[in-house]
Amino acid sequence: MKKQTVSCKIEHHAVLFALLAKYAIQECGDEGREAILAGMTAYGNERGMRMAQNALAHGDELTTMTNQAYGEWQPDYEGQMEFGQIRTEPTLQTYISKCAWCDAWKKHNLMEYGKLYCVNVDNAVYQGFRSDFTCTHLSPAMSWGGDQCKFDWGHPISPEESKELAKKKKELGTSCMKDFNFHTAHLKYTISRFLVNYLGEDGQKAVSLALREYTEKFGKEYLDALDGVYP
Repeated sequence: MKKQTVSCKIEHHAVLFALLAKYAIQECGDEGREAILAGMTAYGNERGMRMAQNALAHGDELTTMTNQAYGEWQPDYEGQMEFGQIRTEPTLQTYISKCAWCDAWKKHNLMEYGKLYCVNVDNAVYQGFRSDFTCTHLSPAMSWGGDQCKFDWGHPISPEESKELAKKKKELGTSCMKDFNFHTAHLKYTISRFLVNYLGEDGQKAVSLALREYTEKFGKEYLDALDGVYP
């Protein structure tokens, strides 16, 4: 009988990160926090570099517009996330008013640790896409108590580019997107590597404790689903 493969969702991705942060900090305090933040920056950079490779493979230049077009994920279902543009000029500004990651951290009482995901991930992805780009927070993230997450992407999107963006997204569809088995496996790989490299045996212990609690929450099949997916 063929083994059933489960599909991780945003909730699994969010909770795994928060558990890795929880045990890194419980085991190593400030050093654990720094290791998590460094790991998140690397994880974001890796995502951004994949997006850039996809854009270049399609013959597109690396611009703010193409950065918005080559996103690697989509919500699990309609209405799970709410986001949009505040303005497009003189710089693109966007907002998130409903966040599935925040919902997951709240549900599992992990907001204290989950919020570390939000410190630099958007900027890290943007800088992985193009190293001279910077994304800045315009307000505290929702995970840090803000009403909305608001971002300034540092460059405009012209009316012509706005039309091109809509067209490009339609053309691409989901062809450059990854499922959350992939994203969760990527997160596990990169963050675990940083915790072990930064914290040694304590980092390995933190990873083991995080994976144990993740398995207790969701079942072993949601951990097994990550095997061999990344890299």
